[in-house]
Amino acid sequence: MAVKSRESNKSNHLAAAVGGIFLIAVAIIAAYSFFPQEGCIGVVEISGTLSTQDVPSSLFTDEQKGSQTIASEIEAAGSRQDVRAVLLLIDSPGGSVVASQEVYSAVHALNKTSVAFIREMAASGGYYAAAGTDYIVANPDALTGSIGARATLDDYSGLMEKLGVNSTTFKTGDMKDMGSSARQMTEKERAVWQSIVDESFLSFRTAVEEGRKGKLDPAGFATALDARVLTGRQAKKIGLVDELGNKDAAIAAAARLSNMTLAPGAKPRLCEISSSKKQGALFGSLSSEALRFFLQSAGGFHVSYK
Repeated sequence: MAVKSRESNKSNHLAAAVGGIFLIAVAIIAAYSFFPQEGCIGVVEISGTLSTQDVPSSLFTDEQKGSQTIASEIEAAGSRQDVRAVLLLIDSPGGSVVASQEVYSAVHALNKTSVAFIREMAASGGYYAAAGTDYIVANPDALTGSIGARATLDDYSGLMEKLGVNSTTFKTGDMKDMGSSARQMTEKERAVWQSIVDESFLSFRTAVEEGRKGKLDPAGFATALDARVLTGRQAKKIGLVDELGNKDAAIAAAARLSNMTLAPGAKPRLCEISSSKKQGALFGSLSSEALRFFLQSAGGFHVSYK
């Protein structure tokens, strides 16, 4: 009888243990049902100099996404039902006016929460893109700001004169060869070029004022319009940045602002929005796309946010 009693007790203990495990499992399932995982945060990376051209990877260069590719990724994130918020990871010194504006327009057109994270740099055109988001988180020591536009023209006329090189241009209008490096610029031409740069700057400034409406310190912002570079701390003081922190802080902000419901202790799920990688040749810098990119970057008059 004693043996049967011990066996009965063991069976009871085993049944109790199994029952306990079952109840714990039910509780966990119930908890996750009560706190469902709602979608993900779409991550789009913006790095390097902003250009309209895609530059493929090569032995000497990393892949460089052009503004149209970046804009397409942003639009894709906006159209995905599982993406609750879009997080832009920005590390860029800026770039061409057109490229910067194309990226900004894609961000500005998003119909869901958007957050920018500046880890090291989002200056000039890089900040232009960030200004289109709902919320900006920056590392305290990151470099940002540089709100301005610029263009550079080279004048080799003095050197050509010393070398005895003459250049003759036949044209149909006074302004047809404005920007020529073979002669000095006239005051009339200077005024025209300056008006183009001023117009580009106005677009940048307006975008920042619209994106940061109600957050900017007027005096501080006016000072920053001399195109100075700012640290994350300095940018936050004048309202160009909402929060100082790391990538996790930016992720948390995206989840909070998009009202994501998470299980206790759970982190938001990230979903990377990326384009297919383009493979370059061994000496990819000589490929047609890369060559076109470098040729467009050299010589001539180019207005840039950089």
